[in-house]
This record gives sequence, C-alpha cells and structure tokens, in this order.
Amino acid sequence: MGAESAPRKIFAGPRLKRLRRERRLTQARMADELDVSPSYLNLMESNQRPITAPVLTRLTEVYGLDPRDFAEIDGEHSADDIEQILADPLFRDATVPRTQMREAAENAAALVAAMLKLYRAYATAREASETAVSLDVNRGEPPPGEDTIARVGAILQEARNHFFEIDAAAESLAASLPVEARGLYASLADYLRARHGVRVRPLPLEAMGDRLRWYDHHRKQLMISEILDQPGRTFQAAYQLALTEYSELLDTAAARLAPGDEAATRKLLRVTLANYFAAAVMMPYDRFYEAAELTGYDVEVLAARFGASFEQIAHRLTTLSRETARGVPFFMLRIDIAGNVSKRLSPRRFPLAQSGGACPLWNIHASFIEPNRILTQVVELTDGSQWFSIARATQRPVAAWGATQPRFAIVLGCELKYARQLIYAKSLDLDAPEPTPIGLGCRQCERQNCPQRAAPPARRQLVVDESTRNVSPFPFKDI
Repeated sequence: MGAESAPRKIFAGPRLKRLRRERRLTQARMADELDVSPSYLNLMESNQRPITAPVLTRLTEVYGLDPRDFAEIDGEHSADDIEQILADPLFRDATVPRTQMREAAENAAALVAAMLKLYRAYATAREASETAVSLDVNRGEPPPGEDTIARVGAILQEARNHFFEIDAAAESLAASLPVEARGLYASLADYLRARHGVRVRPLPLEAMGDRLRWYDHHRKQLMISEILDQPGRTFQAAYQLALTEYSELLDTAAARLAPGDEAATRKLLRVTLANYFAAAVMMPYDRFYEAAELTGYDVEVLAARFGASFEQIAHRLTTLSRETARGVPFFMLRIDIAGNVSKRLSPRRFPLAQSGGACPLWNIHASFIEPNRILTQVVELTDGSQWFSIARATQRPVAAWGATQPRFAIVLGCELKYARQLIYAKSLDLDAPEPTPIGLGCRQCERQNCPQRAAPPARRQLVVDESTRNVSPFPFKDI
C-alpha cells in the first residue's frame, strides 16, 4: 500500500486518558474492557502507540462513544494552536514547517497546551498594556474579568459545551410541568411561587430602567422588564429556578469543572451553568435532538416549536454532544456590526469558532444588510478545510424610543462533511462546492491578492513597489 493510501494512524492518548479518568477506571480495568494489556493501554495513553481499529471498535461498543471523537486527532488541533501562536509579529522571523508543528503536537501535547496558555497570558497582558497607554492609566493592570472569561470559555471547550447532569435535571423538571395548559412561562412562574414562594412580575420600563431582570432576595420577587419577549421571559424564569432549586447541583458541577480556580471563575461558571439549565428546560435534550434531526436543523422551525429565539436555538444546537444521541457538531458566533465577537461556542476546537469572525469575505457581515434573512455560504480556510455556515442578523424585539438597539449577527456552522444533514444545504452541490476563500484574520491569512486585505500577514515581508498597484494594497513575499 502506498503512502498516499495508507490509513492514518490515530494518536489520541490524552483523550483516552481523560475518558478513563472521567469513568473513574483504573488502567487494569479499562485494559480488560478493551481487550488489551495494561502495558499497551499505557503506551496508547502516552501516545507511544496508535489507537488501533479493534480498540476503536471496543471504545464504541463498551462506552457508547462516537468513533469520530478519536478519529479526529488532537495533534491537528494542537498544530493549529501552534500556527496561531507563530502568526504573532513577535515570531516574524521564525519559519516552522507544518510537519514540525504536527510532530510537536503529537509527541508533546502537554507542552503545546502550556505554550498556548502562556501565549494567551502574554497576549492578554500586551492588550492590557496597550489599553493602559491609550487611557493613561496604570500599565500593569489587566482588563477586569478578561482572564475569568477566557478560563470559563476554556472549560466549556473542554466539556464540549455539554453537561449531562444539568441536562438530566432540567429534562426531569420540564417533564413534570403542566406546559400544555398554560405554556412554559406560566408553568415556571406558578412552580416558583408554589414551591419556593418566589413571585414573578413583569414590570414597566420606567421601573426597571436598564435592567432586564432583577431578583429581590428579601421580597422573593423576580422582576422582568416588559421589553423582553416571551422567549426571554421564559428563559429568565427558568434561570431563576436553577439558582433557587438547583443551587447545590450548580455548585457541585462548578467545583468539578474548576476545582483549583479562583472564586470569580467559579462564580461566572455557576452563572453559565444556570443559563445552560434554563435552555435545557426550554429545549429538553431528547425532544430537541429528535426535532433537530427531523427538521434538518431548521432553526426557525425549531424556534417556533420550542418557543425560543433564533439565538437560543443556535446556542442549544452547540450542546448536542450526548454520547448516545449526538447532533451535528456546530460552532456558533455572535458578532456585532463592528466585527467584535461577543460569544464563541463550539463542542470541538474548530478554527473558525476560536479565531474566526474577522474576515470580511465571510457573509456573516453581509447579514446586517439583509436582516431576518438567513444567508448560507461554503467557505474554505487557508489550510484547505471547508465549512458550511448560516448567518442571520437579530435584534431585541422591543426598545424604548431613542435607546440604543443592540444588533448582532448569529452564525452557525459546521464542517462541510456534515452539511448534507442540514436543510439549508439541500440546494447545493456538495460534491463540487464553490467555496469562498476566507481567513482567520488578515494578520494570520497568507492569501495573495485579496481585495479586502487590511494588513499584511504577520509572517511575511511587505513588498513596496512604487511602479505597481495590485488588487491588494499590501503585497508581500512568499516563502
């Protein structure tokens, strides 16, 4: 068999070790269940031996895993991480071949993770310093909350944005509510009052001011602004129920996910998990997964069926990572009209979910011109990977006259190989797509002659030629 047709070896030691620890198994016990020796399991966990096809089959049979969890090699993702680090102008003169990045990722995954953590800390400190200079304040102070937000994002990434125990509790609660009689919002309000003495009160804008929700602990009243639509009110009632009745569950999950983190991180994680619970009450996992599959992941139909907003549905679709019922592995971005990304969610380390959103050739930005219309697009990154995405602009249904109306674009995407499962791709020829070439940002993208280029690549030398004007205002040398 030639090198080109040889099967790719799967080295996923850290993932295998994480699975064993999550199941609280000894090496001897897991080795017995996988029909291998403890010593061979140890070699696989340390990436000294690949995960063979028989072992992959046993992992699927014994633990109910999706084979693609292991078929997608950690080293590829880590190599992407290294490439993003080396795109920084700090490493302008460092030329590291992709093959060397791949070898480092496969053989020293822990070292790559440490490098990435150190680089992110450096980047945060550099941004803080630049901000401090512009504001003429203390140069050494990091932006408040920056590290906390990044850490919670990393925890969600590690957990694939899926929390089984939270889903199970929310699903059980939703099944017990008499939703058919009065609707979910009324059922939640009745439950809070009957079970916990908490009164839910929609209040006028002049009473609430800038607050969309406010819980008065002394009076045990949950006050919700009248400008929130029904999905928003339902979500806030479910969120309050999570904090009131499931506080211990949230604390336990936060302690498990962030055992050594500071209090601010655990507090933000607790809020994040309460939000997750609220979404799971509105969209119970099994019913939502089944509906998503049957409708071809039609976001607007799902929104109507579950009484949720477009953004709530898109967010929930990124959580369908249950071992026995996996949905399409989506990433989601929420971006404003200036290009700032305020939400990134992904059950896997997709490059677009981690660093995307800055390329003007991606039609995420065009969605602001055509609000309430879903735009579809096939895009191709510089590494040759192809993706399918949908984008739609959204805004708050109600706003007071003269008030700033927040506007965002919601992007939901997946690798092109999953697009056949989506209703939005039915009219596309996925066997011969015509992708739009995009990048993760001008400083990282090395495509020549891009008419939208705003800066030269960080690792290429700018070419200044007074006799020539190219399509791109920043021509640069190839390696």
